[in-house]
Amino acid sequence: MQIHVTDQSGTRHTLEALEGFRVMEIIRDWGLNIKAECGGACACATCHVHVAPDWTDQLHPIEAEEEDMLDQAFDVRDNSRLSCQLLMTPELDGLEVTLAPGTEDSDRAAA
Repeated sequence: MQIHVTDQSGTRHTLEALEGFRVMEIIRDWGLNIKAECGGACACATCHVHVAPDWTDQLHPIEAEEEDMLDQAFDVRDNSRLSCQLLMTPELDGLEVTLAPGTEDSDRAAA
């Protein structure tokens, strides 16, 4: 399986993905610049992504906890999701997301 991720600078990356992994984990493990401060606990909004319109209806519905966290994010749109709340399944093979502004890990960017 694969996901397609456009980073904050507009570069598109195609990443191999394993079933059951969180999209946030896949993005982080492939070395893209994403904060993901809480590590997937849905306790921050630093893994915020914009999901390509063709994919939004294929995701499980957003839950209240995730929606509350998105209230703290920058540039929230109708297609905003937290990548830590998206689990890879065969149905999501080819998923396209864009890392939202404010998700950069400034510590890594300075390194």
